[in-house]
Amino acid sequence: MSMPRPEAELLETDSLEALEERIHRAVELVSSLRSERDAAVAEAKKLRAEIEGMRSERKQVRVRIEKLLGQMDQLSER
Repeated sequence: MSMPRPEAELLETDSLEALEERIHRAVELVSSLRSERDAAVAEAKKLRAEIEGMRSERKQVRVRIEKLLGQMDQLSER
C-alpha cells in the first residue's frame, strides 16, 4: 500500500471545500428564492383581494347608476 501523497490530499481537500461552498451557496439561493416566492404569493393574495373589492365597488356603482337612470326615465315620462 502506498501512502497518499500530500498533493493528492490537498486536491481532495480543495475539491471537498469547493463542493461544500457550492452546497452552501445553493442552500442560500434556495432559501432566498423561497422567501421571494412567499412574498410574491402574499402580494398576489393581496392583489386578488383588492381586485375583488374593486369588482364589488363597480357592481355597487352600476346598481346606483341604473337606479338614477330609472329615476330619470320616470321624470321624463311625467
